[in-house]
Amino acid sequence: MPAVTNRTTAAPIKRRRVIYVHGYDPQGAAGYYSLFEYGWKRFKNVWSVNSTLGPLEIISNELAAWNVATSGPDWEVATDYEFIRYEDLLEEKLSRPAGWQVLAALQWAVGDVISGATARIIRASWKFEVHHLLFQLLMVLWLVISAGAGWITLSVVRSSLGLTMWMAVPLAAAIAVAVFFALRPLAERFLIIRINNGWPYLRKFGRGESTFFDRPINTAAARLVTAANASDLDEVILIGHSGGAPLVLPIIARALERDPDLGRRLPSVVVMTLGSIMPGVALHPRAQWLRDIIRRVANEPSVRWIDCQSRKDVLQFWNFDPVSGVGVEAGPQRCNPLIWQVRFRDAVSPERYERMRFNFFRLHYQFIMPSDVRAPYDYFALTCGPFPAADWVQRGREIASAWPAAPSMP
Repeated sequence: MPAVTNRTTAAPIKRRRVIYVHGYDPQGAAGYYSLFEYGWKRFKNVWSVNSTLGPLEIISNELAAWNVATSGPDWEVATDYEFIRYEDLLEEKLSRPAGWQVLAALQWAVGDVISGATARIIRASWKFEVHHLLFQLLMVLWLVISAGAGWITLSVVRSSLGLTMWMAVPLAAAIAVAVFFALRPLAERFLIIRINNGWPYLRKFGRGESTFFDRPINTAAARLVTAANASDLDEVILIGHSGGAPLVLPIIARALERDPDLGRRLPSVVVMTLGSIMPGVALHPRAQWLRDIIRRVANEPSVRWIDCQSRKDVLQFWNFDPVSGVGVEAGPQRCNPLIWQVRFRDAVSPERYERMRFNFFRLHYQFIMPSDVRAPYDYFALTCGPFPAADWVQRGREIASAWPAAPSMP
């Protein structure tokens, strides 16, 4: 992995803009604000800071925001937190007829096998592909149980009631459909629908085809350009978690098209991919559009890209280079990303860790959850504290151990 340059802000952060892009999760602005509020309360206690959280403001169908004012012994930071909204689009996709969703998911699963994407992902991270295969198998099991109920009905009514085939088949089909829809709440509860619904769109997205992701990308790119030209900001952090991570590099690329000087002056511009599923998108042989964007950002010196990975999170790619690992040759001018290997065990109490270690989705969300102790990685210290994001990667343990005695700023 090529060396990266050590670029940090020369002064403590006093005003920061966070632009957050969520994954394939329809809970929306209100749900994420509640999640942030819960974490913020813990952050205040763990890090011994004074902090005020502003109310959720729904600005439009595409944008929500809130602000956080945080202070320590000799520092104050104002964080403007912008949340890119597209929960309405997700609800629309998730509410499509179940039969259509199942057919699209089957096409995705079979297409990955035929194209070789499945084999590529297994080589890159077999744990990540296991969760894909698990949800695909659960979907098939859902269909098999429904079809089995219909078959049993057909056999029973033919042998016991002596019904003719033309009478028995419609009854059996009705039973199969009824069982299918009766099991749908379980499929939703265990995320079978959501996971299998999202990836067909991500495959189109990786190829550069028009998808509903275009709206949040355009919204975030416009907000990023505005923030990067704000003279009162010290740092702008564009964050993509989970399924939001594949969107943030196209956001950077689109913002650079609008403003080629993006990040070449203060405020500094940082893009962070947390628990990223982007390699799973880019590893498809036909995802050349996304790989071209990865190369573009990997070679962009005006933007710092930080990729956060955790060994315990099986829903992302651990110890993986998101550039060369997906087949991108960036050349000697490559300067991104800076890989941040995060230890969740450092951040949570032993009791909490034992409770959550096999709750894979809860672990996946730890990237944006609060810590129980002052740890080298803490989402709230990162987004609300006075240290630049790159400093946390390079000397997070030093910062955490010295807090709040105000260690020397860069």
